[in-house]
This record gives sequence, structure tokens and C-alpha cells, in this order.
Amino acid sequence: MGGPNTPPPLGSAPAEPGRASTRFDTALRARTRAHLNGFAHRAHAPAERRPAAVAIVLVPDEDGRACFLLTRRAATLRAHARQWALPGGRLEPGESPEAAALRELREELGVVLDGDTVLGRLDDYPTRSGFVITPVVVWGESAAEPTLNADEVARVYRVPLDDLDRPEVPILVTIPESERPVIQMPLLGTLIHAPTAAVLYQLREVVMHGRATRVDHFEQPVWAWR
Repeated sequence: MGGPNTPPPLGSAPAEPGRASTRFDTALRARTRAHLNGFAHRAHAPAERRPAAVAIVLVPDEDGRACFLLTRRAATLRAHARQWALPGGRLEPGESPEAAALRELREELGVVLDGDTVLGRLDDYPTRSGFVITPVVVWGESAAEPTLNADEVARVYRVPLDDLDRPEVPILVTIPESERPVIQMPLLGTLIHAPTAAVLYQLREVVMHGRATRVDHFEQPVWAWR
């Protein structure tokens, strides 16, 4: 799925000339927390779906730009192999989405963060494959360099938040199998699809702009329905 311009693991794209970048600083942390506190999180009852959580980990790059961690799943996984994803997985019995997101972050990337780093939630996203995903936004200032669990993660990338705010982002397409628009995010020289694309689009809208934009109506590509 990656294109020829996909950067090496933990690389980040160069800043666009003449464009100010979003800085990873205390002002961004305060703004992110305020936007999430003012956002009315939309929950979905699991019903027949299994509850899951993903961690959106905000970290700096070498130039002090605000980024998030995005992974490429291992090719050997039985489900959703090689797909682009945020660190995460299903909740264990009695576990909160926040605890699950932090646990999965530790298990997949070796990044250990405590509950004080959690800034808030985005909307639940029900998937075609039978999950309800709760995205948890985490401040990763104290995060160590990732140590990948090769059984689950092939690579991890540090993607600048500003890459979510380019004019060509997002892309919406129609498919004959659904009346709902399929959302795509052009990042890292390829296309990221829902559910990850939907979560990242809402990250842009809520965290960067303070807009209560909903994304649970966006469709996934047919190959992700299983």
C-alpha cells in the first residue's frame, strides 16, 4: 500500500516552505485538552460489536513539530495484515478505553505512558469488521523511542499534524456497495482508509480547529469489511 515516497520508519516529511508548522509545546497541549473537553464525545453501544480502543499519540519530531504515531501492521497477522493503523486493540473485561489504549501502545510499540498523559476521547467509530473503536488522544512528551513488537507491527511513522491540514485532505469517493462516502487520507505517499482515516480526519477537525465534526458516517473500503 505504501508508495515510492514513503519515508523511513520514524521519519517525518520536510516542512513546506513559507508555512508555519504546528509546534509541540505546552500551548498545543492546553489547546488540545480544551478542545477535547469542549467536545461532546459520541458513544456507540457495542451491541453485536466488540469494544476496542486506539491511541493517538502526539509527539515531537527533530524540528519540534507536533506529530502523531502511525503504524503499518505486520504481514503475518491473521486479520488486517499490512494495513495502516493507530496503536490499539480490543478491550479486556472491565478495562476502560483509556487503559486499553495505553496497554496496546505498550504492547505494540514498547511506549509506556500513564493515565495522566490522556487528554481526551474522539467519537466512537463502528467498523464493518465488528468493532466499536474509541480513539484516545495521548500526550507523548515523555515517550521513549518505540521498540516494535514484530509480531504485530512492521513499522512506525511519525507524521506531522500539519499533513492532515493540506488542501487535498481528505478525499471522499463513492462505491456501488454503499450509500455512504468512503474517506481516504493521502499521507506518507499512499492512501490511508477508514477506520484510521476517519479518526485522523476528526483529530484534525477537533484538535487542530476546535470543530465538532462527526465521522462515524464515513464508509470503509469493501476489502476492510471482513
